[in-house]
Order: sequence, then C-alpha cells, then structure tokens
Amino acid sequence: MEILVQPLNRVLRVQPGANLLKALQDAQFPMSYSCMAGRCGTCRCRVLDGEVMEGVGEHQRAADGEQGFVLACQTYLTEPCTIEIPEPDEVVVHPARIVKASVVAIGDLTHDIKRLVLRPAKPMDYSPGQYVQLQFTPEHGRPYSMAGLGTDGLFEFHVRLVPEGRVSGYVARKLAVGDSVKVSGPLGSAYLRRKHEGPMICVAGGTGLAPILSIVRGAIAFGMKNPIHLYVGVRSARDIYGLAWLAELQQRHQALTVHVVVTSGADPARHRSGLVTEAIESDHGDLDGWRAYLCGSPPMVEAATLVVRRRGVRAEHVYADAFYTLAS
Repeated sequence: MEILVQPLNRVLRVQPGANLLKALQDAQFPMSYSCMAGRCGTCRCRVLDGEVMEGVGEHQRAADGEQGFVLACQTYLTEPCTIEIPEPDEVVVHPARIVKASVVAIGDLTHDIKRLVLRPAKPMDYSPGQYVQLQFTPEHGRPYSMAGLGTDGLFEFHVRLVPEGRVSGYVARKLAVGDSVKVSGPLGSAYLRRKHEGPMICVAGGTGLAPILSIVRGAIAFGMKNPIHLYVGVRSARDIYGLAWLAELQQRHQALTVHVVVTSGADPARHRSGLVTEAIESDHGDLDGWRAYLCGSPPMVEAATLVVRRRGVRAEHVYADAFYTLAS
C-alpha cells in the first residue's frame, strides 16, 4: 500500500494497519514527536485525501478549526492516502520524560497571578513555547507553560488563581518553598520555529504571556533577527505584569515592538484601550509570510486566529495554545 507524503512529494510503502508515526520514522521522514500517547499534539499532520483510522488521543483532530488534522502517533493507515507533514525546518524532537523538581520561589505578579519557580533534579530539554504537566499531589495537577528557556536550569511558570480553583488554590495557599513537584513533558506544538526569517506576531492574553516570553527569549538566544510584534491583552490595568521583562527584551532585540492593550480603564498615556484583536486589525494590513504565536484564553485565541488568518497568515503558520481553566 502506498502513501504520498507532502510537501516532500515522496511515496511511503506500508502494510495496512501500520502506525503513521512509526512508518514515517522507519522511512526516515522528518517528523516531530514527544509524548507518543496523543497528549502533546507535537506530531500533528493533515490527511489531504483518503481515509485513516484514528486513535483516542486527547488532542486528536484538535482545536485549530481546520479539517483533516490528526496526530501521527494515534493514526493508523488503512488505505492509500495523501498525508501532509510539517515543513522539515519545523521539526523538533524532545522525548517526553518525568523529572522531579523542588519549589525555589513563589511570589505575586498581580492580584491573581503567582510566579512559581522550580529547580529540576535533572535537565529537561524543550522548545520555547512548550508546556509541561505539573503534579503537586496525586489530586492536584495541571498543565502550565514555561516562561524561560531549557538552558536556564530553572522552570518558571505564571499561575492564574481561579476562583474556587482546586489546583491554583493549592498553589496559592499550600505549596511552599522546598516542596517536591513532578514535571512531565515537554508537550505542545506551539513552539518557536527557529528557521523562519520573516516577521512574527505574538499575542498573549493574561498568563499567555509566559509562553510568549519563552518564544521571544528563545528568538533572541538563537540570534534570530526577525521583526517581532508582541501584543499583550489584559482586562484592566491591575492585570498588567511583566513590563520590566518586556522592556529588557526590547533593549536586547531592536526589532521587537510591544503593545499593551487594556480592555477597560486604560491610561491613554501609557497603554492602548480596547481589544487586542482590534489593535492588530488597526496596525496591520497584509500579514502574508508572517508566523503567528497565540497564547491565552480560548475566546482570545479563537478571535486572534480569525484576525491573523483574514490578514493573510496561512493556517499552518498559526501556532496557538489555548489555556483552559477547567475550574482549576
């Protein structure tokens, strides 16, 4: 049975029932993967024609609104078809693992956001923009995005306190310096594409600033010269944080432009007023050739995706990470 693999335009010969990711690996096709269990979304690809048999991974046919996306690790080939895999320059491989870490700092960033810093017992490699699963106790676990880089030697997370939240409430009231935390990952496909040389638009809503900081810090660390337009959207002025970090990044990367957009109560001398999507539409016409990194609440990510797509960003160049609170 033959499978056509795009954009490489190569034919893959497999036995019916073969796992797609294993078949790609055996044929030495460049393909990202991490958890191998359908959780992380890293091995996402698209079925252009034909039928496949899908597994039950948590992110299977996940949330970008495009038809045909599957996870290679959870997909089985049953008949001839055409599969589109990510461009080779986007491939990353960080096999998922579990490491123990200890809490070294907990502090306030805003009235409802905590900064949590962990020291892992062993290094964990990851790409800027990815996330991990933090397990504080058997009953208290949740995914959080890193704000730093894999070379830092520490993990930094920004934890929003959810009213009645079981996990965030535990972090705020019970977690203490010295406590042990289990870290599982890395996970996620909304990571920095290092070989892209064109402009980037980064949109952060609330604690979505954490992975966006990681992406911008990564771009600087890797010597990328791309123009970066960073939009931070918050509900009110008291929700703003990270301005000192953003100013420091602007000093290090002259092509970084930062826009802080406040929905209500903005100081017009310091910040823009309105919705972050309105600011993007006001500032940009044609975004063809750009890459978009969108992190925050599902409604914000969905709205920003629609805006950047209308402005010309291709669907495969929109890297989105929606933060679901799940009463946590």
